[in-house]
Amino acid sequence: MSGGTIMLTRRLAATAAAAGLLYAGSHCRRNAFAQTLAKPVRLMVGFPAGGGTDVTARILADGLRGHYASTVVVENKAGAGARIAIEHVKNADADGSVLLFTPDFPMTLYPHSFRSLNYDPLRDFVAVAPTTTSMLGYNVGRAVPESVKTMPEYVQWCKTNAANAIYATTSAGATPHFTGVMLAREAAITLAPVHYRGEAPALQDLLGGHVPASVNPISEILSLAKSGELRTLAVTGSRRSPFLPGVPTMIESGYNVVVESWLGVFVPANVPGQIVNALSAAIGEATRSSAMAENLAKFGSEPTFETPAQFAMTVKNDLERWASVVKASGFVADE
Repeated sequence: MSGGTIMLTRRLAATAAAAGLLYAGSHCRRNAFAQTLAKPVRLMVGFPAGGGTDVTARILADGLRGHYASTVVVENKAGAGARIAIEHVKNADADGSVLLFTPDFPMTLYPHSFRSLNYDPLRDFVAVAPTTTSMLGYNVGRAVPESVKTMPEYVQWCKTNAANAIYATTSAGATPHFTGVMLAREAAITLAPVHYRGEAPALQDLLGGHVPASVNPISEILSLAKSGELRTLAVTGSRRSPFLPGVPTMIESGYNVVVESWLGVFVPANVPGQIVNALSAAIGEATRSSAMAENLAKFGSEPTFETPAQFAMTVKNDLERWASVVKASGFVADE
């Protein structure tokens, strides 16, 4: 993750401790704010219930109750690849009662892949904080011979089996799609994406041997990888995943592909700074809790926190980073 992510790791213990003192000092102010918030807080998710984004949103909502507001509910407004939910939050009241919880790609990839978009991620929103970060896995199923155990072996297999050099993604224009684009460029091969409507049908076809490979967030394939139902050949992090420590990174495999996705909270652009700061503080407290870390670990995600200024820079940097990848691919999303 770019933009100076503050990971709650040992090497940043001093920073986390200092932040803890700051949040402790603002505890009473935060509770006072929660008591004066007139409406229940709605955490808007642009994807159906039960998916990775939804599950993480519910974990966060539990952490925000009693710290940001007494009532925090998750509301799923699925459709149009999360654009419906995003536009809803953009036009919501600026009182801090409607929050957007979203993966990175609608804010960092869509602006490059859609000819017209009814929102600007930098102009129309305040980036409050990321909450989790997760890398992706490049996975193969039964359609790829068991003798293929590494990414270089898979790349060679694709060269000699060009008709099968395809990979499943969960959505056209999303992070897994362009991760495959980056790999194809690095490996000097042609990889054709096959876009599904969600994780479930993509993984079903991978496990059934109908599609040879897939790119998925680790949160979606962790149990399948551990059980051996699919083979994760590499992960896209800058380091190995603590949840799949035996799987090498793309860098270790010889391909300069580093993709670490985040889930973050945004509010409409005109929400007052006092509310943004209160929400940021509450998210910071939630991401430091052992309960949230334990719940996220079940899905292969790690808690992450940045201040609003840091997160705004992350979004800006990610927007700039993906621009060249999308342009080089020639991809334009269907409206």
